[in-house]
Amino acid sequence: ETKQATFTLLLLRKTHPITNTTTPDKGSAPLILLPSTEGGDKKATLQLRITKGLNAYQVFPVVSFLLRCVPQQADCVYIVRSLGLGLRLLKYRRRKPIYSVLDCFLDAVKRHPAKTFLHFEGREYSYEDVDRQSNKVGRALQAEARLKEGDTVALFLPNEPCFVWTWLGLAKLGCPAALLNFNIRSKSLLHCFSCCGAKVLITCTEQQDAVEEILPTLREQGISVYLLSDKCGVQGINPLSDRISKASDEPLPRDLRANIHIRSTALYIYTSGTTGLPKAAVVTHERVWAASFLQAASGVTSEDVFYINLPLYHSAGFLIGLCGSIERGNTVILRRKFSASQFWDDCRKHNVTVMQYIGETLRYLCNMPKKENEKNHKVRIAIGNGLRTDVWTEFLNRFGDIKIRELYAATEGNIGFINYTSKIGAVGRVNFVHRFLFPYTLIKFDIEKEEPVRNSQGLCIEAATGETGLLVGKITHRSPFVGYAGNKQQTEKKRLSDVLEKGDLYFNTGDLLRFDKDNFVYFQDRVGDTFRWKGENVATSEVADILTMAHCILEANVYGVKVDGHEGRIGMAAVTLKEGQDFDCSDTYSYVVKYLPAYARPRFIRVQPCLEMTGTFKMKKVKLVEEGFNPSLITDPLYFLDLEKKKYVLLTEDIYKAITLKEIKL
Repeated sequence: ETKQATFTLLLLRKTHPITNTTTPDKGSAPLILLPSTEGGDKKATLQLRITKGLNAYQVFPVVSFLLRCVPQQADCVYIVRSLGLGLRLLKYRRRKPIYSVLDCFLDAVKRHPAKTFLHFEGREYSYEDVDRQSNKVGRALQAEARLKEGDTVALFLPNEPCFVWTWLGLAKLGCPAALLNFNIRSKSLLHCFSCCGAKVLITCTEQQDAVEEILPTLREQGISVYLLSDKCGVQGINPLSDRISKASDEPLPRDLRANIHIRSTALYIYTSGTTGLPKAAVVTHERVWAASFLQAASGVTSEDVFYINLPLYHSAGFLIGLCGSIERGNTVILRRKFSASQFWDDCRKHNVTVMQYIGETLRYLCNMPKKENEKNHKVRIAIGNGLRTDVWTEFLNRFGDIKIRELYAATEGNIGFINYTSKIGAVGRVNFVHRFLFPYTLIKFDIEKEEPVRNSQGLCIEAATGETGLLVGKITHRSPFVGYAGNKQQTEKKRLSDVLEKGDLYFNTGDLLRFDKDNFVYFQDRVGDTFRWKGENVATSEVADILTMAHCILEANVYGVKVDGHEGRIGMAAVTLKEGQDFDCSDTYSYVVKYLPAYARPRFIRVQPCLEMTGTFKMKKVKLVEEGFNPSLITDPLYFLDLEKKKYVLLTEDIYKAITLKEIKL
């Protein structure tokens, strides 16, 4: 903190003295950032050079100013990369017509058409293969569904190459894609589909049963359903594969998306928020670019082989993984789902150099039996989030010197961090450039009242260094918060006003973080009515709604509890019963399994005589969370969801012990 860095802004004229390249006469060329380290006093110097199209080479010192800079090479490298990527994004904002990730893909097709883009289950697809197939999909949908620019199409597809070229085909038509979680069913599926305003649903045979369940409602609403199959005997579901195979693979004209701009909606990605069913976060083309840059910020290059085993309906798999690989121009190894037993064999077979993770997947890898060749691989970078400190340490010890790029971000948020220093346990580091471009702060938060602490002037109070606080990001033109499709109420709930001064506006992340004295950032916990399990966000009110469908349950208070040795929190519910009713283990199980995906099902149920409320009639959760599910400490009846017996069973001391010893798989 005592070191200083000098930033000199230099204006270059036409010919660069080192590369001998000439810039265009019109328009601005990229900013060139050259870091250098002086010997004796170890001060980091960054020269910012702006190349302009002028007649002869000259250098003019324009401005020099001192900025605080932590004296570490990793910080300087990251700042340089960030500034370079920021300038690229600024250039894309101003470029007309729009230059999107799709255009980046088309440029990659021109540069290296034969290079492998996707490798899936023994088959390779080159950049040109995927481009041609996406042309066929686009033309088939244009003819069959009469799609035009701006029409939203919902994709209900698993991790397969068809997901990729179907999305690209839609993008070529100027159609935003809504990426539906292929685990959801019934009410949740119908909600996710309808809130984005889509009139077309594209699915596959694997998901056909889930679609048939809501098909009558879809038909009532005039929704067209297309199946990626040659035939289908269900009325109202149209097979599309035959139409695609017969369609032309000639390029689709750019005029079809002529009115798309950088802040047009590119995608809808679903996220569980503080209350209710999943919300459709609006992802603009600008946001797609920003997320895709995370590979570049982590040091990934076009020569890398990127391994995606996270679902493509998530921002991690789609934006950071797939779009990031398009931006880099590298090769993607795509898997249907994560497999701990096959992971390292895959990496060795395909020469994987960059992997994605969530904390849960790395824990699975660490739980696998040890082998002699565990460090025999080429993986050098791992990008992800939710990694516990103990798993992080064990992973590095077992599998070698892999650069862990732990990050913090939200699909709809305007602030994020990435740990570019490999500091174990941290999700990032505060630096002046990041904070200047994307203003944020930590504010004091009352966990009991679930609201920010305010002073006598009605303003929020900033958390001290080392103190846990609520992360909020200032909403500006440079760091906007677009919100959720068809849900103004939830969009407004995420906006927090009068934070540091009257009239300001911040995005409420709903997450508690901590900054230490060395400016490292640590994730602490989620607040409100959402918890995370198996890498998925779970909205407690949605689970509560399903539980109260059971004949015996009057009210349900859903929350997440920690289990030793597991990331996140597992679902638990405190319930009250209807008068004269006993807890029905089988009936409750049937509703939970029918309407909730596996990760959202409450594994523990606590039957109480009444639910404790706050003064504003909100259900109290803090004490319940602290008490957990230990039957020796809780006098209320406790039940455990037993998948083998297909019902809830009494949670005994023996079952509890088996869970803590990991003899029962959660």
